[in-house]
Formats: sequence, C-alpha cells, structure tokens
Amino acid sequence: MSASPIRSRKRSNDGYKPKIITTVGQRPACLVNASVTYVGNNKIYAFGGFDQYTDEVYNHVLKLDLNARQWSLVDNYGDIPGVRMGHTANLWQGEKLLVYGGENEHRAYLSDVIIFDLKTATWTQPELSGPVPRGRARHSAVIHDEKLFILGGLTGNESVVLDDICYLDLKTWTWSRTWRFVPRYDHSSWVWEGRIWVFGGIGEDMDRASEIWWLDFRGTQTFEDQLVFGTADRNPQPPRYSTIQYPQPTNPPVPSGGYTANSSSVQVNPGHHTSRMAPVAPGSISSLRFVSSPNLPPQTFGNHFHVFTSGCLLDFLTPATVINSNETSLSMLDLDTLRWSRLADGKDLFNPSYRWLYCAMNEEGTHAWLLGCPTEPTRDNGNAEEYLSDVLPIDLRKLGLLGNTLTAESRSQYLKMPASDGQSSGHLSGIGADLAQTFDQAPEAGSGADFIITGERDDDDDASDDEGAIMGKTTQSSDNSAHQESNTSRPIHAHRLILQARWPHFNRVYNSQMLEFHTKKMHIPEPYSVVRSFLYYLYTDSIAQNSHSSSSSSASTDPAASGPSLWDVAGMLVMANMYDMPRLRLLCVNRLSRELDVENAARIWERAATAGEEWLKRRAASFCMCHWGRVVRTVGFASLRRRALMELCEEVDADGRVVGGDEVEALGGLGGGRLGWQGQAHREAARKRRAGSNADGEDGDGDAEDDEGMEIN
Repeated sequence: MSASPIRSRKRSNDGYKPKIITTVGQRPACLVNASVTYVGNNKIYAFGGFDQYTDEVYNHVLKLDLNARQWSLVDNYGDIPGVRMGHTANLWQGEKLLVYGGENEHRAYLSDVIIFDLKTATWTQPELSGPVPRGRARHSAVIHDEKLFILGGLTGNESVVLDDICYLDLKTWTWSRTWRFVPRYDHSSWVWEGRIWVFGGIGEDMDRASEIWWLDFRGTQTFEDQLVFGTADRNPQPPRYSTIQYPQPTNPPVPSGGYTANSSSVQVNPGHHTSRMAPVAPGSISSLRFVSSPNLPPQTFGNHFHVFTSGCLLDFLTPATVINSNETSLSMLDLDTLRWSRLADGKDLFNPSYRWLYCAMNEEGTHAWLLGCPTEPTRDNGNAEEYLSDVLPIDLRKLGLLGNTLTAESRSQYLKMPASDGQSSGHLSGIGADLAQTFDQAPEAGSGADFIITGERDDDDDASDDEGAIMGKTTQSSDNSAHQESNTSRPIHAHRLILQARWPHFNRVYNSQMLEFHTKKMHIPEPYSVVRSFLYYLYTDSIAQNSHSSSSSSASTDPAASGPSLWDVAGMLVMANMYDMPRLRLLCVNRLSRELDVENAARIWERAATAGEEWLKRRAASFCMCHWGRVVRTVGFASLRRRALMELCEEVDADGRVVGGDEVEALGGLGGGRLGWQGQAHREAARKRRAGSNADGEDGDGDAEDDEGMEIN
C-alpha cells in the first residue's frame, strides 16, 4: 500500500462560533466592580462587588463549575474580609487568591492584603512592613517575579485619579516605595518582556484612554533586586523627589449604627494628597497614542475587556445599548509591532441579545470566558439583567493565538543558540539547531541518513537542480537523474528514528511494514518546498522565519537558511490537518494570520480552504477583498485554479461592488480607514500625482509603487 495522504477533508461552512452556556445554582446578581478570576480546573471564583439594584456591597465568595455549569456559594473561614468593591484578585501559586484594596460601603478606600486559600476556603492576612500605599479602588494589579505590582486607581473623598506604581514583595511581605507612572483607573496592566504595560481605562480628564504606556524595568535594580530598606541611601534623589509622607493607617469612621466593614483587618489611608510629589518610576517610560487604524477598536463606546495573551493585547468590544452587533469586534494589538489587527467580527462571536459584564482568562492564555446575562426576559430568567446567568467560552487557539507558553517557545529571536553551534543568535534554538546540521545530508557525507522522501516537482526544485548543492553538500547526480524524467522531486535525505519519533503517521506506516518499510522511501504528493519545510520542522520544531530574511517573499527558499516561507507554511497547514498534528497546525495558523500580506493572501486563502481552517479562510478572504486591486496582480492570485478563483470572487457580499480608489479615499477608506493611516501630507501628494498623470493623458501606473494604497479598490 502507498502512504499517500488524503487530500480532502470534511469542512464546516460555519467556522468557529462559540456557544453560550446557561448556568444554574446560586447565580450571583449582576454585580458591579466585583473580582472574577479563573483558578484552573474549569472553575471561576467571584468575590465582593456592588449590587446596583439593592445598593448592597458584598463579601461573598462564589464558585462557578464550568463542567457542571453551576454556581455555588462557598463557605469560607478564617479572617473573613469585610465587604468591598473595586478591588483586585490575582491567582497566586496556583492555589490562592491574592486580594488587594477596594472600597467598602462607607466609601472608605482600603489598602489591605488578604489571601484566600482555594483548597481550604480559609482567609488569612499576612503581616506587612514598609510604606503602605494609599487606599484605592478600580486599580490594576499584576503578579510578576513574586511581586504584586499595584498601579493607579481612585482614592479620596473627591475620587482623585492616582498616577502611582508600587509593589509588594511576596517573599518578605514588604511594600516598596511609591513612584509616579501614569494616572489611570479601570485600566488593564500586565508584565511582558521586562516591561509593565498599561492600556485603556480612564484618565484625569475622565475620558477613555486610547494610548498604551509601558515602563521598561530591565536592568533596573529597584525592580529586579530584592527590596532592601534604606532605598534613599542606595539611590539618592534630589530634594524635589522626596518620598510622599503618609500618616499611619486609620480605621474608617463608624456610622451611627455601630457597624464597620472589616474593622478588624482593614487598612485605610486618607484621601488627600501631600504637598510633595513622588519621584518618577525608574526605568524608561514610553507611551503611544493610536490616532487612526482600520482595525483600531474605538474606546469611546461599547463594553471593552482587555486581556493579555500570546504577546498581544486582546480587546473584546462587546454589545452595549449604544452600539449594534456590526460594530463589535475582537481585535489584537501585537506588542512587537504595536499594530492592531482584527481577529474576528463581533457578530461572529457575540449574540446581540446578551450583555457581557466580566472577562476571565486562564494563565496559559488559550481560553477566555465572558460572564453576563440576556438583555431581554427569557422563560428561564424572568427578570433580565438580574443574575450572572450565562457564560461565553472562547477558545483563542481557534482564532490563531498560540497561548503564552507556546508563544515563548516560538519567539526564536529571544532564544539563545547552543554553544556547540558557535553562533550567538539565529532562528533556531536548543537541540533543533544541532539536528538542523544533519538535515538532508547524503549518507556519503557521514550524516547517517537512512531514509529518502520525495515530493512533487516545483520551480524551486528545478532551480536546485541547476544550482547543484544545497547547504554545501555534494550533488548526487545518480539520485537526481531519475526524478528529472518524472514529476517526482529530487530526494530529501532523512533519519528514520527522527521521523518515527516526531511524525505519528510515519511511525504507523513503518511499524505496519508497508511498502515504505521495505524500500526505505516515501513519496508525498505535495510540492517539494513544502515537503522539505515539513521535514525541517520535524528536525527543528520550528517554522519561524530567520530574522535576517524577508518574511513577505512569496518565493520558497531553503528553510535551513531562512526558515520556511509563507507559501511553504500554507502548504504545511494542509499537511498538519491531514496528518492530525495539532501543534504544527496551531503554529501555521498563527504565523499565517500574523504575516498575511498582499503577495500571499490568495494562496493562504486557498490553502486554508483545503485544510478546512474556516477562521483563517475568512480572515484571508477579508484581506483579499480589502486589498483587491493589488491581490489580483500577484503571482499567487494568478496561480489559483479556475474553481478557486470563482470561489474567492464569491466571498464578497452579494450586494457588494468594486469601489475605485478615489471614491474610497473620499469616504476616508484610504489613509484613515481600511488600508491604514498614511497621513494628510501623503494623501495630498497622491492627489497631485494623479492629477498630473491625468493631465498628461497617462494612466498613472508608473506611480503605483510610490503611491501606496492608491491602486486598491
């Protein structure tokens, strides 16, 4: 029997659309400013919050079992905290919730730290030392390197917007001093690549912020070293940067009824500012404001949820009373390039009959859960917006995201080469860099290769025949002479043990003692460059592009020198689906979605359709429609089969039409719309060039390369 793969797969026309889960049990009310945290094992914990219908503030702990789809009230013990809202709750050490701050029913701002043990349901309060930060609510908190970083928030009788940052050393339970950073509340923060990032929220002008800030603390002893008292002696500051002087913590005033929330453990700081300003946070502080982008989610309307995963900021723009479902979206900000892209249209994710109030994410960054309720009364829920009754689970891997662990492994530019390679950087790492040296080396060279794999001939294979050796090996004329007379590519030399260990399909074929077992050869009916890139992945566990080569080139190059091209990755996506290799599939979808460009968009669309990747297919189709004028002039578009061409043309809406560049520009499509913001000066120059060309009777094709975007319909 031949081991030829199955080329067709069952495909879904609906793509990925998450399904809403309706819960039962002791469902909490639609609380405001509660904390909702995913703690693993398909469980979500909610704590505290404010009931907008009863004006009551809670200190209840509720658990949602996603498997059973049931809410339950957790009996908790120990030093039970008082009621609060606007606090933060971070998962710590995988089995504890670290709660900080908030405000109680008396509008007193809290600055205490309490710990909830998820296994024993017991509250404890550690003894803290160091300068206690100001009490606050609606701040952000993130745990990194055993430090709890606190940023911004509201405080004081007049709800002053705080601009500070400090941290609590979780090893010594010691507070650091306070530094100035950026004034925000209701924002999101995270730590990535040695930086603390802040996005969204509301600033001092009480407008929603549309810029991103980051503090680079790499090499800064203040953040990276363990806290030592006497900071002023270690890093003397000028008098104008003296530390803020805080009075000793006081208890909140007791109302006439004699009851005070959490009176045994609360730490409250006065809301007034002192006359002295805190020093600016050490390290480089940068910010970037987004003025215009075709995929920039507007922060001024809708319900936004911001979370960090896979080296990206995700913005869930969910339905609200002021927008319709067509204006909702799931967008992504790549923190490497600081460019926005749209992962999915909101109408494909969010049911317009629901409102989402909270978002939780697992630590791996592969799944997110939106919690909310229907906007209209239902048979099971007679009073709409009364309970957190529904959950929308979203598998982010279906949208091309790798998750935090796999992203760290695939970020080759930050990984070190092994010393045996004699290089300090490269697009491979670890043992994969060593195995790459033995890939496709003839047995005569002492490589130990004992298996031959061939693919279909392609143009690159012809070029390799003419050029002779690849990777410095001697050309094997005896091996090449046979395949020149057929459609079979030149041989690729491989090692059976590596193929068996890394390729389940090959292992099954070989252990079954099929034809390949006896001949020590296998033919794969895929283009040679794709097959070679696939085998190279088996050796190196990487499909990353070499940082020194162009990732946008449509021509396939030697993967050992530059990594697989986008066209090769698109072919590998088909192979990953045929051979049921989920890790390779996820890597391919992620890279194709990130590096989608004009030259390869049509090919990626076609390969995604063959592989049954509906989300990537729709994303590539949308890109093609947006950049149609350029896509139809590419080699990739011209290489599509007639049937594929017809199907791609049918991707446009039935009532759609082709719009010329001038009309699109008049509507704001060029420059600030779908094709990216180019600036007013660029648009004026483009108009003058077209006007000059029309006056001379020319069609202006000669300016197409300089006039970026002017040719697109």
